[in-house]
Amino acid sequence: MSESADTAIRPGRERLDRVAGGLGGLGGAGRGPLLVTLALVVAVALVLTIAYGLHDVAQRGVNGLVSGSYFALGAVGLTLVYGTLRLVNFAHGDLLTFGAYMAFLANVTWGLPIVVAVLFSVVVTAALGVLSERVMWRPMRGRGAGLLQLMLMTLGLAFVIRYGIQMIWGTLPRRLDVDVTASVSFLGLRIGRTELIVVVVGFVTLLSVGLMLRVTSLGRQMRALADDMALAEVTGIDTDRVIVATWIFAAGLAGLAGVLYTAAIGTMTPNLGFFLLLSLFAAVILGGIGNAYGALAGGLLLGLAQEWSTLVIDARWKVAVGFAILILVLIVRPQGLFGRGERTA
Repeated sequence: MSESADTAIRPGRERLDRVAGGLGGLGGAGRGPLLVTLALVVAVALVLTIAYGLHDVAQRGVNGLVSGSYFALGAVGLTLVYGTLRLVNFAHGDLLTFGAYMAFLANVTWGLPIVVAVLFSVVVTAALGVLSERVMWRPMRGRGAGLLQLMLMTLGLAFVIRYGIQMIWGTLPRRLDVDVTASVSFLGLRIGRTELIVVVVGFVTLLSVGLMLRVTSLGRQMRALADDMALAEVTGIDTDRVIVATWIFAAGLAGLAGVLYTAAIGTMTPNLGFFLLLSLFAAVILGGIGNAYGALAGGLLLGLAQEWSTLVIDARWKVAVGFAILILVLIVRPQGLFGRGERTA
């Protein structure tokens, strides 16, 4: 590269280095909003403890962590794609369904151990995400497709996946070959053994993704790409490779979330992801759309809010509570809890 060209792009490269070293488009949670959120969660927990007792609040909290773990996994994958490509992927919920049925194929149909089935599910779902990128999203970006066209395509893909599964496996509920009856007790609290595994796997995976985004070269490139794709290309980042990696992580996390949800709940149907999709979007928007750390926090908060609400209202209405909280948060803070008020120009 000539000296004049290098001089011309140096300011952009320095800015991208600052983005990659800081928050970037996929960002981190600001300290102020994080402390306020933690304070509110603690305050709500104290009020509920006074009203309903420590044991009941803690037990609902455990249940909330279980649901929050797969909410967060699905939401992080959803926001990775939006943060990097500005694609509102309505097929993301059906990727969860696809992952669950791939695990069923390996675990029940083929008789493989559940651990192998989970790995198979993650790999195949990630491959589906990369395939959709190559066949659909990359060509459409090249043609300058608008937001409406891309959204309609994601809806079409969702129906293709959902009804393709229904054609093969039917509409009857299916189960993985896991023990959902065994439980573990500690400090007077009870959690199913499978649910405990779900929480552990979910949190370890989320921590690994967070560290990847924070400390690895790929993570810094993903955050830089999310902040400014054109500038990332100018400064030498292989954007095509980063986009493929984004789809691998996003779809793989979706597949894992679908398997964990099925393992925790016990059954799956072709509509599994459809019913979860709105909750995943709620977690993404609650945390700050396009912010991976915010999606993680939003998923956990949504899980806790829904389960704690069952102390006050019938469990059938707990999903509405999550959306009521979402509306209240957005009235006060339209960019979400950890979103930035405006993007850097």
